[in-house]
Amino acid sequence: MNKIYILDTNVILHDPASIFKYAGNDVVIPAVVVEEIDSKKRLQDEVGRNAREFGRQYKTLREKYKDRLHEPFPLDHGGTLVIELNHRSFENIKSIFNEDSNDNRILAVAVNIALEQPQRDIVLVSNDILLIAKADALKKSHNTPNFMAQLYENDRLVESSLTIHKGYHELQVPPEFINAFHANHELPLEQLSEYLQTEVNPQDFLLMKSNAGTNQSAVGRVLRKRNKLICCPFYFTDDESFIWGLRPKNVEQRMFLELLLDPKVEMVCAIGKAGTGKTLLALAAALHETQDMKHYSRITVARPIVPMGKDIGYLPGEKDEKLRPWMQPIFDNLEQLFNIDPDSNKKNDKNGIPKIEKEIEQLNMEVEALTYIRGRSIPNQFIIIDEAQNLTKHEVKTIVSRVGKGTKIVLVGDPDQIDHPYLDSVNNGLTYTIERLKREDEIGIIRLSRTERSNLAEKAARYL
Repeated sequence: MNKIYILDTNVILHDPASIFKYAGNDVVIPAVVVEEIDSKKRLQDEVGRNAREFGRQYKTLREKYKDRLHEPFPLDHGGTLVIELNHRSFENIKSIFNEDSNDNRILAVAVNIALEQPQRDIVLVSNDILLIAKADALKKSHNTPNFMAQLYENDRLVESSLTIHKGYHELQVPPEFINAFHANHELPLEQLSEYLQTEVNPQDFLLMKSNAGTNQSAVGRVLRKRNKLICCPFYFTDDESFIWGLRPKNVEQRMFLELLLDPKVEMVCAIGKAGTGKTLLALAAALHETQDMKHYSRITVARPIVPMGKDIGYLPGEKDEKLRPWMQPIFDNLEQLFNIDPDSNKKNDKNGIPKIEKEIEQLNMEVEALTYIRGRSIPNQFIIIDEAQNLTKHEVKTIVSRVGKGTKIVLVGDPDQIDHPYLDSVNNGLTYTIERLKREDEIGIIRLSRTERSNLAEKAARYL
């Protein structure tokens, strides 16, 4: 028999189309879930947008099945949907969880349906791991082998942040392959297939070392040529990678710059822990490409407004004054690139404008919150989205779909530093984008693993 999937509130607020993702099975939404969604519909953020989108989807279904809404009604993909008003009794769980909380009310609905229909598999779907822990405990105590709980899997394309595609591959090859690479300036990927452990995509990098005990090595980038994947040398020389006073400090940063400086790579995704140089290198490349090379007409830098810890609430002032605390990490990096002393930057000019903001204005650079990027069309610009791990997959789609002709967009972030309440290291927009687009020729991906900010920052990122 088909399964019954009971959806938690956080699943729908994360993906309002989740009700259609269980083809051929029955979807149940407890009444308390509808109440929680209703309480979020006035929010002016992604959560509020998803709450309103769910309402629009239900309105469409309501108009189609207006005469049978009191019972499960069919969905186009097979299966049914119902807003569950019954099965709310706490009798079966009150000896363990007696608090009348919304989570426990959802749990009670799931357990009661499982006990009532032992012949069917009942699945509680949630992004709340603690609710899943409760469900696991009840499964054992109530002897309900047909009842289970699971995370919402539709946009979880990898098992953990450690398995996100990192954009490069290390392999041991015979020394004659390395010699051929240096002599011919290319090496067909098919010749290396037996030495590769994972799938290789266009714009990936290969770190080849001799398997004969010699010191021979080579680094190349995989490009599509003559309808085949070919490992080629770096397009830019080491001298060309010295930009705006910066030189890459390790091979991963060198690979990152290779992607940033190549106009054929329309989108770059960089992940890495704090201090690996993601934002600094992206800004340096943006300045080089716009000011020195004139490949782009403007720089746009944006980041999501998601607080770390407790929100400090309302900020006074005009838009720029409100945004400054959120944009300060960007200003810190720009001060380093412009070689501006932070203390002198605090001394405003006669018009009250800090030095760094004057530089930004003169360079035709725009530093924005992502709130103001919706609805725009952005051609011929170099766009940097900082802290992209705090974006949902829908937000990333909205942003990337703003990209016009001749624009390059760079997404940087650390999937292990999530501040968004409904996201984790696997289902965030940055991870989702990497895994969905990694096979495209115009997309470059790199993981930066070594912290170069300071020795202390390296130890903090590694051990704390």
